[in-house]
Amino acid sequence: MPHPTESLGENAQHLLDRYPAPFLLGLYERMVVIREFEEGVKFLFLEGSMPGTIHQCQGQEATAVGVCSALEEGDFITSTFRGHGHALAKGLSVESLLFELFGASTGCCKGKGGSMHVGDMDKGMVPGIAIVGGGIPLAAGMALAYKMRKEPRVVACFFGDGAVAEGAFHEGVNLAAIWDLPVVFVCENNLYGASTRVDLVMRNERIAERAATYGIRGQTVDGNDVLAVHQAALTAVDECRHGKGPVLLELLTYRRTGHSRRDPCHYQPQDERDTWLQRDPIDRFGGLLIELGVADAAALGQIRADVQARFQDAVVEARRQPLPTLADLTTDVLA
Repeated sequence: MPHPTESLGENAQHLLDRYPAPFLLGLYERMVVIREFEEGVKFLFLEGSMPGTIHQCQGQEATAVGVCSALEEGDFITSTFRGHGHALAKGLSVESLLFELFGASTGCCKGKGGSMHVGDMDKGMVPGIAIVGGGIPLAAGMALAYKMRKEPRVVACFFGDGAVAEGAFHEGVNLAAIWDLPVVFVCENNLYGASTRVDLVMRNERIAERAATYGIRGQTVDGNDVLAVHQAALTAVDECRHGKGPVLLELLTYRRTGHSRRDPCHYQPQDERDTWLQRDPIDRFGGLLIELGVADAAALGQIRADVQARFQDAVVEARRQPLPTLADLTTDVLA
């Protein structure tokens, strides 16, 4: 995978013509927000400040930001138990997400979802589903409703490479295919389903090629290049909105942390980790912005400092938030 700043030359002006500087800086800032949130939450969890467990996405920031930046306000996403990045990319605030992780009644799910089920319907994000592949048939059902109502909405359905071994993947994608539903199926292929490498569980490792068996379009994209993800998602979303979907996008990326916080990640070979660390999505995009003249190193450093300061302020507020009461046990619950 080439570094995006290699052989820029005449492409630089083309990029600037296509993407205004504020948009590019917005992509960068949103990825930094996700990275700093995850790094901060890691230490908060280890010190015992939040209940439950957490599944983090350091290294996968470009997939969430690239896809969500291609969606319109009325579009929805479905997520997984690794949903912090998806939530922040879809517009949830650092505060509402952090409050939820602290179990506060002021969190995005009023303290009832926790890390594995974050979401906000007002922001276009269905609370995350911890069942592997569980969001796939749900996304197909949502898209069917949009089509029947003649609403020009699209669903972007995030799942990992491990989910393609689930029956829900076949059932959901096949249903969406035969009814031409407006779903962008987004496989974040980070090479590992829990601790098992993808080449140990499937002979054909290129997941996008499975799209052909359902009669739909598939595409493999460098998931650590936020502009490549954005452009691929933009095209897929447009196809879905105009009745030409669904589309399967395979985004090649890498998580820098274990499956969960108690996973030391020893199954990832060091040379593999080193290679992927050199493809860090934030560093790569930051380098591109500098080469394009959109920002210098000092400006990018200030963005990171501002994001870190906001996170620390949110931590102070999170420690002050009220927890749900016994009376809250039966509110916002459907029997």
